Amino acid sequence: MAARIRLVATSFMAFLLAFAGTAWWVAGAYDGESGATPAADERVGGDRVDTSAEDVEDWDLGPGNRAFEDLPQYRSYQQNWDDTVMTEYGGSVPHHKHDGESPLPEGYKHAQPYLKNLWLGYPFMWHYERARGHTYAIKDVTTTDRVNRYSEQADLPATCWNCKANTIPDLLDEKGDDFWSSNFHDYRTIHDPVDHAIGCTNCHDPDDDMRLAITSVPLKDYLERQGKDWRNKSNQEMRSLVCAQCHVEYYFEDGEHGVAAKVHFPWDEGFDAEDMYAFKEDGDPERDGFEGQFVDWTHAVSEAPMLKVQHPEFEMYQDSVHESAGVACADCHMPRVREGRADITSHHLTSPLSSEEMIKASCQSCHEDKSPEWLRKRTEYNQERVWRQLNIAQEKSVRAHEAVRLAMEHDGDVDEDRLDEARQKIRKGQWFWDYVSAENSAGAHNPSKALDTLASSQQYSDRAVELALEAADYETAAALLGQPIKEQVPPIMEHSRKLQMDEEHLASHPWLEYLDPLPEAEKIWDGNERLR
Repeated sequence: MAARIRLVATSFMAFLLAFAGTAWWVAGAYDGESGATPAADERVGGDRVDTSAEDVEDWDLGPGNRAFEDLPQYRSYQQNWDDTVMTEYGGSVPHHKHDGESPLPEGYKHAQPYLKNLWLGYPFMWHYERARGHTYAIKDVTTTDRVNRYSEQADLPATCWNCKANTIPDLLDEKGDDFWSSNFHDYRTIHDPVDHAIGCTNCHDPDDDMRLAITSVPLKDYLERQGKDWRNKSNQEMRSLVCAQCHVEYYFEDGEHGVAAKVHFPWDEGFDAEDMYAFKEDGDPERDGFEGQFVDWTHAVSEAPMLKVQHPEFEMYQDSVHESAGVACADCHMPRVREGRADITSHHLTSPLSSEEMIKASCQSCHEDKSPEWLRKRTEYNQERVWRQLNIAQEKSVRAHEAVRLAMEHDGDVDEDRLDEARQKIRKGQWFWDYVSAENSAGAHNPSKALDTLASSQQYSDRAVELALEAADYETAAALLGQPIKEQVPPIMEHSRKLQMDEEHLASHPWLEYLDPLPEAEKIWDGNERLR
C-alpha cells in the first residue's frame, strides 16, 4: 500500500491482471441454461449489512460472497483458492519478488533483486510479494508488513480496504468521506476473510439481474470529470472497465486540498507513464486533490522526491494490439467454459498461460490457426526481452541513487542545484521503471509500450548519474564507476519492520544505515485476530 503526500504510503498488494497473474470478476451471471438470475432479495434474504451498532467492531457486514454460492459462477470463483500454479514470469504462488536465489515458495528464478533498495524509506521495502488470487485479498492485506501490525495505529488509512473487500459501498454510506482516512485496523475484525473478499458485488449489481456495474468511487469520479457515464458503456467496454476499478495506478488526495486519503486516478492527461508523470508534476488543487509536485516519499539514500507506481495493468493495455482490436480483459482472463449444465464466463481469474486448456479457451478463440505451444512461446519471447530491459533499468536506477549519495558525502565542493537536477531525473527514471515493474505482466499486455517505457527509464537514470558526477566535479567518478553495481551496492535481501528495530541489522548494509531504527514492539495483529 502506499501513503501519498505527507501520508505514509499504501498500495494494494499487486493483484495480477496479466499473463503473469490474475484478472477481474467480469461478465453476466447465469442460472443453469436459462440465462436468468434469481432476484436479489430471494437469494440473500433482504438487507445484508447492519451498521446500526455504535461500535464499528460490532457491525454485521452480512454474508458477502456466500449469498451467491448457488450460482455456477461462484463455483468457478472458488478455483481462485488455488495458489500453486506458475507461468514462466508469474503465477499464483506467493513469493518474494526480489529473491531469485531461493526456490519456490520463497523465491523464483525471475526476480528483481533491488526492490528493497529502490523503495528504501517506503513501506514497500518491508514487504512485497507475488499476489495470489482475489479470494485471498483480505488474508493478504491483513498480513502484509506494509500495514503496521505492531501498533494500534496502522500507519495506513482505511483506504487500503477499497480494493480488498466487497463492503466499501456500505462502509462509505455509513462513514462518508471520513472513512478514507480512518484507521485501517478499525475494520479488521468485522471482515470475514472469505465472504468479504473481492467478489460478486464488486462488479455486478444483484438488484439489476447481476449486470456489470461500476462500484468504485474513484473510477466514477474520473468518468464524471471526463463527462462520461458508465451506464452508457457497451457490455464489451464494461468487461474491461470493471477491471479498471482496481488494476490501475492511483494516489491519495491531500486533506488540505481534497478528501484526506481518498483514492484518485491520475488519468486526466492520459494513460502512459509520461502522461501520468506530467500530471503529478503540477497538481490542480481543485481537480486533483493536491497542489504542485506530488511526492510519495523521499528516498532515504539520495533524498530524491519519489513516486511509487501501483499496478497499471489497465493503463499499460491501452493502445496495445489487443485493446485496439476491441479485445476486453475478460476475453483473455475469463473465457467461456462449461460449469455443470451451464455455459458461463469463467470466474477463475487467471492467466491465459496458466494451462493448455486456458490457452485453448482464451487465445485460440481468435488465434485458432496457432497451436497452444506457439502462442505460449510467442508471449514468452516478448516477456523475456522486457524482463531483461526491466532489470537493466532497475540497476541504472540504483546507480543513480548511489551517484547522488556519493556526491552528498563528498568532502569537496558540490553544486547543489546540479544535484537537485539529478534527483529529479532519478524520480522520473524510477517512475518509468516502476510503471513496467508494478504492471506485473512482464510486458505481455503491451510489449512495445513496455520496452519504450524502459528505454526512457534508462535514459533518465543515466542522465541522473551524469548530473551527480558533474555536481561533484567528477571527483566521485572512480568510486562510482570502478566496479559493477552489484559489488558497489549489493541488493538488500532481508528487511522488515521487525528487522528495522534492530540496530545491528541496520549496520549490515551501507544503505540501511540511512534508516532510523523503529521502536521495539510486539505484534498486536495477526490477520483479523488481535493478539493482545
